[in-house]
Amino acid sequence: MTAPSPSTPRKVLGRLSLPERTFVADALRTETVGGVLLLVAAVTALLWANVPALHDSYESVAHFHFGPAALGLDLSVAHWAADGLLAIFFFVAGIELKRELVAGDLRDPKAAALPVIAALCGMAVPALVYVLTNVVGGGSLAGWAVPTATDIAFALAVLAVIGTSLPSALRAFLLTLAVVDDLFAILIIAVFFTDGLNFAALGGAVAGLVLFWLLLRVGVRGWYVYVPLALVIWALMYNSGVHATIAGVAMGLMLRCHRHEGEAHSPGEHIEHLVRPLSAGLAVPLFALFSAGVVVSGGALADVFTQPETLGVVLGLVVGKALGIFGGTWLAARFTRASLSDDLAWADVFAVASLAGIGFTVSLLIGELAFEGDRVMTDEIKAAVLLGSLIAATLATVLLKLRNAKYRRLWESEERDEDADGIPDIYEEDDPAYHERLAALYERKAADHRRIAQEKAAARHGLAEVPGGAGDDHHRPA
Repeated sequence: MTAPSPSTPRKVLGRLSLPERTFVADALRTETVGGVLLLVAAVTALLWANVPALHDSYESVAHFHFGPAALGLDLSVAHWAADGLLAIFFFVAGIELKRELVAGDLRDPKAAALPVIAALCGMAVPALVYVLTNVVGGGSLAGWAVPTATDIAFALAVLAVIGTSLPSALRAFLLTLAVVDDLFAILIIAVFFTDGLNFAALGGAVAGLVLFWLLLRVGVRGWYVYVPLALVIWALMYNSGVHATIAGVAMGLMLRCHRHEGEAHSPGEHIEHLVRPLSAGLAVPLFALFSAGVVVSGGALADVFTQPETLGVVLGLVVGKALGIFGGTWLAARFTRASLSDDLAWADVFAVASLAGIGFTVSLLIGELAFEGDRVMTDEIKAAVLLGSLIAATLATVLLKLRNAKYRRLWESEERDEDADGIPDIYEEDDPAYHERLAALYERKAADHRRIAQEKAAARHGLAEVPGGAGDDHHRPA
């Protein structure tokens, strides 16, 4: 966001700088398409798993094993999707985080405070809601981390489906929340779901990462160097006992995301542009296809609200996320010199906080890790994630639709480009050249209208002088 002067209080959800707005728009465009594919994959998985004639085939495909057993990689299709394909997703998340830290909102500690506090509260409160629900209900605390994650692609797909046009500041806030959210989800996975370390494999993975970093620093180029090395690092990380997706994050964080003089894009931005469609369009939808296929029945849905573990997940996503993000944002604004943007209201913050309760991809992954070995509970937790995300999406849809007319006006104002120079007018209001261009444009339009007026007047005068014409009152028919 644009940096305010020292004497001016910072605006919460204020206007983005033009480069940041362009980046956010490009990133969210790909995520929105990926989110729609994610929705399609989730619905397909549910149909495939719940149609009696197809259920057995779903189980057979999801649990089909392949891969080199000698390397410890004889995995099921579902396992490959969770540990392999999601490494691509976390690789992109690592690049996003690095870019935010060196060139985005998170590079300025004052500007970063708001989304970081909001994201932390948006993870802590759902975890607390889950823990309280299970302490009171006598359930397992193992799933405390399940409702802490936000799925940005799924959230953007909901926005696309309901047809709302959020202002860029709200979209950027949602994206930054998701980036910080992903960072802490990665830390949770690394710290709480790592056991039985194989130090030889871990040492090999670390050595591979060091080599990856050195090759980047000396300027070695070529996918044929980095892709095989990345696969080796991933395989070693998988066999080390640390979740394999951590390898993707680590490599993403190593890429340079600041631009040198004369560069249109940094290497990190360029690679992210290439890999993001693969992540959003293939890796995440395939993971959803083989993770969201849980058997759903009336009794199973009723059980979601009667078991403390599943009820804690639903309440964490629907209530915890909304209260956590909204409360964190309000507290950050309350105890700093920041004030809410004049164009927005706190109701808008709550609506976006509700939308962040959609916790699909990473929540499903953490659910599998938290209750590994308990197939029944894993499926019930997945059902709770699906149901909680659906309720959060419905609530957010209602809240956003109530404000949609306001959002559309703001969006149209942000997109207006009267001088047709490719830069929205709102970013050029302080540029004298912009006003000169507009003046010239209006003068040309005025000249055109004067010419048309003269032609119309001449035509009308000529018609009045023609005998028997429209101006001859004496020869009008009776």
